[in-house]
Amino acid sequence: MAPGPSVVKLGGSLVADAPRLRALLRALAGGAEGPVAIVPGGGGLAEAVRAAQGALGFGDALAHRLALDAMGGMARILQALEPRLTVTTNPAATLARGGVPVWDPARLAAGHPAIPETWDVTSDSLALWLSAEIGAARCVLVKSADAGDLVDAAFPHFAARFPGTIVLRGPGGDRVWRAARAAALPAEA
Repeated sequence: MAPGPSVVKLGGSLVADAPRLRALLRALAGGAEGPVAIVPGGGGLAEAVRAAQGALGFGDALAHRLALDAMGGMARILQALEPRLTVTTNPAATLARGGVPVWDPARLAAGHPAIPETWDVTSDSLALWLSAEIGAARCVLVKSADAGDLVDAAFPHFAARFPGTIVLRGPGGDRVWRAARAAALPAEA
């Protein structure tokens, strides 16, 4: 049996390095990583949600859902940069047709019991959640910097429940997430 696809999360901060982002999109659309579903970071769109929440004081649930919208917006931007990509709320179906999906998490806007609606969950953890949902063999987080284990607060929780390989990729190369750290966390109550 062939291993599952990969999920590749492209950090929103990659927008600041347009040549690298465009090269990554070309490579992914061209099959350099094999079958792959792309998860967009929210980038500046999500940062605008954080700023608005700070200024206006609305709740985390609304901020989370607006950040999901930001990811959907970034999905459409990525497709505009690389037309071979397909924006979809159902990456598994696009993969089954041989396409390269960019995930729009709009289906999560009504909430999901496994996903807390706080800033503890960003596109990093959502990439792991999607990886488990579609049976991915690995989840790659592409970051704009080699920043060690710079991930969101919920990431270890989602990592402990993902059976595949987790790779943190910065400009300096790939580093495998140490599953032992995630396994040492207490189980969910």
